[in-house]
Amino acid sequence: MKDLIESWAGRIHPFAWDVIIVAVAVIIGLLVKFIIKAVLNYKKQHTNYSLFRSILTHLSPPLNHFVPLLVLNLMEPMMELSPRYDSLLSRGIQIGLIISFAVLLMKTINVFEDYIYHTYDLNKEDNLEERKIRTQVAFIRKVLGTLVVFITIAIILLSFDNVRKLGAGLLTGVGIGGIIIGFAAQKSLGNLLAGFQIAFTQPIRIDDVLVVEGEWGRVEDITLTYVVLNIWDQRRLILPINYFIEKPFQNWTRTTSEILGTVFLYLDYNTPVDALRAEFDKLVTGSSLWDKRVKGIQVTDAKPDCIEVRVLVSARNSSHAFDLRCYIRENLIKFIKDNHPESLPLNRLMMNGPAGMEAAAIGKS
Repeated sequence: MKDLIESWAGRIHPFAWDVIIVAVAVIIGLLVKFIIKAVLNYKKQHTNYSLFRSILTHLSPPLNHFVPLLVLNLMEPMMELSPRYDSLLSRGIQIGLIISFAVLLMKTINVFEDYIYHTYDLNKEDNLEERKIRTQVAFIRKVLGTLVVFITIAIILLSFDNVRKLGAGLLTGVGIGGIIIGFAAQKSLGNLLAGFQIAFTQPIRIDDVLVVEGEWGRVEDITLTYVVLNIWDQRRLILPINYFIEKPFQNWTRTTSEILGTVFLYLDYNTPVDALRAEFDKLVTGSSLWDKRVKGIQVTDAKPDCIEVRVLVSARNSSHAFDLRCYIRENLIKFIKDNHPESLPLNRLMMNGPAGMEAAAIGKS
């Protein structure tokens, strides 16, 4: 076979032979990629599992250049080039193959992330475990992606003799250089270490409900340097990641999404609390927002002109708790207005004797 190829190569012009080698490498590479894609498409159509769809989505584009470059690298010794051009082509193919493999590796990490996201679905009531895993996976993916980029750049640079010699000379000054870089990158390193701490100790997680700087929202993204909070009105609050290590904040879903909600009503002393309690029981037991854990209504304070009635309810999560509080508040106010209007807050004025009557007359004039 080798003799046959050499005899064919002797009959064809060297440039044309090289073009044929490149064309064959590209065709073989695209054919291999086509076969892989066809198999994955077949699997995708005959299974409900999303792994094959994820592989097609992420790995199909990098395979377009990785497989042809790999085949061309294997066939490159068969090309008839001068030593100078052969060296340049070989170096170019190797660099392209390194970059292509790095892209393929990063896309493979995305496939693994999709698998984890498919396994740990957030669309459930109690998704504490899913939020823990997703937070760690998202952070690990960003760290691995950064490492792949840096290692790829290092391998490419070290493939050049001049750069390798320069690197050997710089090793003698690495101690001083490390100290200088450490001082210069102190803030960035602090953020990176804070990111590791958050990923594994998890004071916050993806989709956690937080109250930060007086704003209520959900954790939308955790990067290596900052956290994105999706505020309830669709604004985004961007905070440095070490904020959540150094400053206090409220986490409403730290151990569970269940939460208690309160409603305060300020009513007159004539309010029939028993009737109000009966109406509250009817409202809360008839609502699907209540999780059947806690309910109660009590007079928690007596002010000079009114009483304070506190309504306490529980819900599966903060969103349900907010809607339930609004529902209870609206309907209790409607009940009081329709059935006991005298229970609404009143301002009383008591006048005693002629002086009081005279003051009232002056006030009317």
